Amino acid sequence: MAAERFPEDLEYTAEHEWFRRSDGRVGITDHAQGALGDVVYVELPAAGSRLEAGVPFGSVESVKSVSDLYAPVGGTVVEVNAALAGSPELVNQDPYGGGWMLRVQPDPGSAPLLSATEYRRLVEAS
Repeated sequence: MAAERFPEDLEYTAEHEWFRRSDGRVGITDHAQGALGDVVYVELPAAGSRLEAGVPFGSVESVKSVSDLYAPVGGTVVEVNAALAGSPELVNQDPYGGGWMLRVQPDPGSAPLLSATEYRRLVEAS
């Protein structure tokens, strides 16, 4: 599998979300968007909302199904990617770039997530 499918600067959840500590962005992985198929709608919380690690914060709807999105960290939503309202396909086209979903100010001491290597192993084992 290509390295760009598992960027090293991200941390991952077993539910296929990613978190970038450097800017607080959250999204779903390339593996997740591929499994979903064409994304047609993304439901996200408003800025100012509180997230709890491991708890659903929204959903993503594809032509195949609707899936919950799980918070990789607890914290406060500081920004929502407004571009997804009119262009949910960005999640498929650029899951680690323009398809990001939220920017979060994480709570202090938020637990580490899976590294790129650990997440790659999880995906390859499934």
